[in-house]
Amino acid sequence: MIALAGTIGTGLFLGSGKAIARGGPLGAFMGYSFVGVLVVGVVLSIAELSALLPLSGAIIRHAEHFVDPALSFAQGWNSIYSSMVSLPAELVAAAVIVQFWSTINSAVWITVFGLLLVAANLLFIRVYGEMEFTFASLKIMLIVGLNLMALVIVCGGGPDGHTYGFQYWHKPGPFVEYLGYHGALGHFMGFWTTFSNAVYAYSGIENISMAAAETKAPRRNIPIAAKRIFFRVVIFYMLSIFMVGLLVPSDDENLLRSTGDAAQSPFVIAATRAGIKVVPSIINAVVLTSAWSAGNTGLLGGSRTLYGMAREGHAPKIFLKTNRMGIPYIAVGSISIFMCLGFMTLSEGASIAFGWLQDLVSVAALVGWMTICTVYLRFYYGCKRQGIPRESLPWKAPFQPYAAWFSLICFTVLLLTGGYVTFIHGHWDNETFVSSYINIPIFFILYFGYKFIKKTSIIPLSEIPIQHYIDIANANPEPPAKPKTGIHRFNILWG
Repeated sequence: MIALAGTIGTGLFLGSGKAIARGGPLGAFMGYSFVGVLVVGVVLSIAELSALLPLSGAIIRHAEHFVDPALSFAQGWNSIYSSMVSLPAELVAAAVIVQFWSTINSAVWITVFGLLLVAANLLFIRVYGEMEFTFASLKIMLIVGLNLMALVIVCGGGPDGHTYGFQYWHKPGPFVEYLGYHGALGHFMGFWTTFSNAVYAYSGIENISMAAAETKAPRRNIPIAAKRIFFRVVIFYMLSIFMVGLLVPSDDENLLRSTGDAAQSPFVIAATRAGIKVVPSIINAVVLTSAWSAGNTGLLGGSRTLYGMAREGHAPKIFLKTNRMGIPYIAVGSISIFMCLGFMTLSEGASIAFGWLQDLVSVAALVGWMTICTVYLRFYYGCKRQGIPRESLPWKAPFQPYAAWFSLICFTVLLLTGGYVTFIHGHWDNETFVSSYINIPIFFILYFGYKFIKKTSIIPLSEIPIQHYIDIANANPEPPAKPKTGIHRFNILWG
């Protein structure tokens, strides 16, 4: 349940409003759908690697064994960096949501939610599973409820009795003429800007294998989770964007304004326009728990990654210090400091600050996904060089290596064009340029800096120890899955 709903958060509930405003209902649907197809390739790649070599840390450890320790070092710090910027992003999102009910300064709510996150990670870590299971259940119920509500309203079952159908796809239209550019060019530019929102919404979807070493029967269960990713993407992302695009016009004044008000959530706007009075508060309450849950997961994952990096000698040893409950409190405190980035809302407003942080998280996610595809392709061609048949692997992912190549090429294009607006005459913006591209030089400095200092080299394809790991898997067979009966045979979402 936690893995199923782990990535569903403010990127879908809140950030999708900007996608519809900039790209139109069809543009947003196409953007989220395209990125959804790409991340399926990423998940299939990391699942095949983890089925063979189930290690905690997933791609960080796989990069060391299959490519180069320097790549492991760079991706480890990229993961920590992603946690550092996603944490304030979720806190700012929480502050945006609370403004639906309160006019108190956002800084107050960022402080309150931040302190609760630190307390949860230092004092209540033993109930983490129970908390996240509860939040995940709420998110899934909300998604299902919203789509059912949208279907009823579209068909004329709302309080106003109006049948919406595809009227907003005709007027104001399926696309938006972005930045005043008319015709196909303006429509394409609007569509292209939705990718940043979509990437942010899907960020973290590859974490199904992050705790592979602690997963029960990982060589069986991780591939099962990976094969169900497609259905999760279709039902929870693509269907939600499609339905809300039928109910909210891209030129809605609440959708377009940048005040940081929670009314920017297209799901809230859809319920309000239909005359449903109670649902907006229910939506925002669940989305608020979603934002806090995502922040909690980010702080936990970032601090544990930092602890693991220190244990491998890739971070200062001070991060190895733990309290009597085994919690790496120095690592938790260090990641928590970056919550202060959320206070940018004091000068720029919650909505604008959320946009910057969203871009930073999106770029870090793209770099991480590209690393996964790169490591997988090295592994794939290592098998070919050594004459190892794919049938001998614990699990071979479908559509490979084409899925990995396609995702890698597309992610590279998205990374390089993420801040294209700043290169258009009259639209230069320092903050947008930095948030769109700062991660690229940081990653290369980490990679080549480690190579220079440690004198590492890329492992030749013929020397990657693939057969060794296959032998280990064969020597430790996992029990077969219990056959499903009754209604459980139709379960396509979780085990």
